[in-house]
Amino acid sequence: MAELTYRCPLQCPYCSNPLDIANYGAELDTEHWLSVLTQARELGAAQLGFSGGEPLVRKDLEVLVESARSLGFYSNLITSGVGLSDQRVGALREAGLDHIQVSFQSSDSELNALLSGSHKAFEHKLAMARSVKAHGYPMVLNFVLHRHNIDQVDKILELCAQLNADYVELANTQYHGWALKNREALMPSEEQLGRAEAVTNAYRKQHGEAMKIYFVIPDYYEQRPKPCMNGWASMFLTVAPDGAALPCHSARDLPIAFPNVRDTPVRDIWYHSEPFNAYRGNDWMQEPCRSCPEKDIDFGGCRCQAYLLTGDARNADPVCDKSPHRERIDEALLQANHYRQEPSPMLFRNMANSRDLISSDTNSSDIITSDTAGD
Repeated sequence: MAELTYRCPLQCPYCSNPLDIANYGAELDTEHWLSVLTQARELGAAQLGFSGGEPLVRKDLEVLVESARSLGFYSNLITSGVGLSDQRVGALREAGLDHIQVSFQSSDSELNALLSGSHKAFEHKLAMARSVKAHGYPMVLNFVLHRHNIDQVDKILELCAQLNADYVELANTQYHGWALKNREALMPSEEQLGRAEAVTNAYRKQHGEAMKIYFVIPDYYEQRPKPCMNGWASMFLTVAPDGAALPCHSARDLPIAFPNVRDTPVRDIWYHSEPFNAYRGNDWMQEPCRSCPEKDIDFGGCRCQAYLLTGDARNADPVCDKSPHRERIDEALLQANHYRQEPSPMLFRNMANSRDLISSDTNSSDIITSDTAGD
């Protein structure tokens, strides 16, 4: 995963980027990224995701895409669509990009504006989704679900059908970064979750496989943790905008000094660095994980979640009902299912100077209507 930038013109309250992005160093320049891609491909990496922030902020995106194609990567762009234009979709297609995923905040412009901070982004997203399809890409749409939009699942699916989507990811919020800060405001109730899943299943039954739908349940509502990244530093490498190399995109939550691609070869980072070996295998595990027959299935769950909720990354992911820290999850669920007439207020990612971050392909005044929003 190439996280090209933490900059973004939107303010989403569930953003997984670090809360203190202003404290990180300058972004890698084009030459650094080209070197990283080359090293990663030599190491055996086959798939490449361009992410952010909003990766379209980078004016060298097409150069990086072209390099990825020449190296033999299968490449994917994960974008809000803000900063995209029909011309730029064509340029990315010509450069060799294989796949584009466009994210939406909701099925209507009003809620989309509340969550994103832009009153005109919704219509632009619709246009760009159609442009992606017109340029021969499969239409892949992503909706992050939470308390404020999960009751719209029927309308979301109707919108996706109208857009002739090929794949739809209904990704319930996972609580890291800004989402953890806003957990009380974002977590849906069990009733909401059950209703949304029932609607999704009914839609699948009625419409078959014409539109492939993925419904991702929030970790907190599971009894066993997901096999996070298929195990720590097992198959996934993220390079952050400032060059920090991470075993997953949320690893900066941990109190670890991660190596940097500016001064350490990718091969050395992957095989020999202390952080990448910290939670590989199962020697690091404590009970109950160490003796658990499922430890080679879920790998103890998420190290970041364990640290954020218990203060020790070696603990069993509190999602697991075998974890002695499961009460941390149960407390959050109790709060989410307690009736509240008024939802808790949300804290939004700062959008200062967002006008300057939009690609020159798009008229920023058509997308962003305020320089700052939220907290």
